[in-house]
Amino acid sequence: MHSNKAFLIKINVLLIVIISTPLLLNCQSKKIIKLEPVAFSDEQWTGLAVSNEERLFVNYPRWSENITTSVAEIIDGKPIPYPDTSMNNWVPGRNPATHFICVQALFIDDKNRLWILDPANPWFRGLIPGGPKLLQMDLATNSVVQTFQFEPEIALPTSYLNDVRIDTQRNYAYITDSGDGALVVLNLNTGEARRILENHPSTTSEDIVLTVGGNPWVFGDVKPRVHSDGIAYDSNGDHVYYQVLTGRTMYRIPGSFLRQFDLPENEIEAQVEKVGETGASDGLIFGADGKIYISAIEHDAIFRATPDGNLETVIQDTLISWPDSFSFGPDGKLYFTTSRIHEGPTPKGKYGIYRISFP
Repeated sequence: MHSNKAFLIKINVLLIVIISTPLLLNCQSKKIIKLEPVAFSDEQWTGLAVSNEERLFVNYPRWSENITTSVAEIIDGKPIPYPDTSMNNWVPGRNPATHFICVQALFIDDKNRLWILDPANPWFRGLIPGGPKLLQMDLATNSVVQTFQFEPEIALPTSYLNDVRIDTQRNYAYITDSGDGALVVLNLNTGEARRILENHPSTTSEDIVLTVGGNPWVFGDVKPRVHSDGIAYDSNGDHVYYQVLTGRTMYRIPGSFLRQFDLPENEIEAQVEKVGETGASDGLIFGADGKIYISAIEHDAIFRATPDGNLETVIQDTLISWPDSFSFGPDGKLYFTTSRIHEGPTPKGKYGIYRISFP
């Protein structure tokens, strides 16, 4: 078990210095980590999940009119609608509770269960009432086990539920809202949810302009403001780590405080800790090695933060165009998507899924 105290104190001191000149992982031993292509797509994907059987699932958010499938399983390099065509066949007017509307994230937990997060905010035009939900899937039967729908006081009209992590020991889900900065905590036993840290500095976009692919990420004179986005859960230390997308600061909070639904908001806010300046990121994940892997979107890279406070560059390559979401396979390989968000509707290449293995 790693030391959370060391992780927090040293990361604050070192990360700010290292971020401008990332270190090459394993540079002393000259071991090089290489990209291994897995699949490519002409349709934009964001989330992915890899099961214990190495089944690969991806999702396509409904950000454009040409999205025909929301969730798919990649079989022999081709996307097959998952769990069936019917759930993926949503159009306005169809039951929002039983169809995928705008799926943003997938996650496989340590019990090999697939979770599907649907913010139900297609084209960023506002929530579809009754649509925001988290689904638990049974991979043995490819069927829905549970559907947790979020009430209007949890998923606001302009919310965009972005990413999810599952605490299987205590049966809770931790979710970010990148549309209206906040965290959502869901009790998977009771279905009760609480919205916390709304408009808190740790969940709210920083006043910066990102540089992605060598260019400022702006829309004319408008700076994108994307709030709490990437999230990771440390099951050993029981901490939730998270970042806004348009920002470079990582924060964490003890899970024990998140699960106390009767705790006043100001007492929860007092538990938020600044981890350090890790750079702009769209996705986070804790590895079995006790390190946080970070999608470094401004560097075409994957970073990782170690318990002793070092920030390392795992791999850097121009093919890693806006690294988005992560999943570890059963053999320890790290899978991730490239979503090319900064390239807009006419990307320079296909959207990719890659994986890397560690020496």
